[in-house]
Amino acid sequence: MHYKVVVFGVKDTSENIIEFIHNEICPVDLIITISPEVTKKNQVSGYKGLGFFTEKYGIPVHEADSYSLTDDHTASLMRDNTFDIGISMGWQRLVPMSVLERFKFGVYGFHGNAGYLPFGRGRSPLNWSMILGDTRFNLNLFKYDEKADSPNVFATETFQIGPCDDIRTAQYKNMIVSKRLIRKLLKAYADNNITIRTESKDYDSWYEKRTAKDGLVDFRGRTRDIYNLIRGVAAPFPGAFAFIGGCRITIWNAQPFDEIIDFSEYEPGEIADIFDNRLVVRTVDGSLLINEYECDKEPHIGDVLRTE
Repeated sequence: MHYKVVVFGVKDTSENIIEFIHNEICPVDLIITISPEVTKKNQVSGYKGLGFFTEKYGIPVHEADSYSLTDDHTASLMRDNTFDIGISMGWQRLVPMSVLERFKFGVYGFHGNAGYLPFGRGRSPLNWSMILGDTRFNLNLFKYDEKADSPNVFATETFQIGPCDDIRTAQYKNMIVSKRLIRKLLKAYADNNITIRTESKDYDSWYEKRTAKDGLVDFRGRTRDIYNLIRGVAAPFPGAFAFIGGCRITIWNAQPFDEIIDFSEYEPGEIADIFDNRLVVRTVDGSLLINEYECDKEPHIGDVLRTE
């Protein structure tokens, strides 16, 4: 069988993109995802099963038995069918050449950073950009090859990372510009006129993989760095965290509070006051207001948020 437009995805953002393509541009002929069993071996923040698209729109859904797409089930799919173009949204793994070479026009995915590829290659680029305090994000739609985030750029769109954004609102902006890029790509595909730019004057750099443990907050740091970490790993990611008397507190939402009030009688990480269940916590250069959190122990004034 021949599949023209194929979407690779495993997340709620993948669902949004499939709906957009199928309802506003052209039919999606096949969805490639992973089975729920595979997610037990792989940390997938924001995972969303996509099998319901078969019942909803009649789109066949292939559930790979490996996130690397090297399983026999996927090999048979590739061997027994032909494909035109693939779009990857939220896949977060390399797609092997055994799959890429089966697509006549290639497989395309997204990667961004404050600069331009190959700057900022690697994992969790939007999270890293927020954590590092970047204020803009250049999102590239690029053609996959055997390497990670090669500068095979079809087109780029830019959006702002504002001071009030968290990772979820940044994802909203990312989705808006992703849709614009996909519309351009599928128009070029329909016109048989996809042009790729491979030359770049930027230098190569790398974002390392992030795991849940990287959300540990050290309140001996500066307010801006703590705030950027909290908003950069908010839901649907595992969240930032610290410990109160050995009990873990997960911090979902916070904001810089005040840098003028004298909190020197408190140590960094100590709760100076509580209003409406919101915690005023001293930092090394001011204070932070924790708006939303989860903790099995009720926090009290004088408790200290520590790294262990």
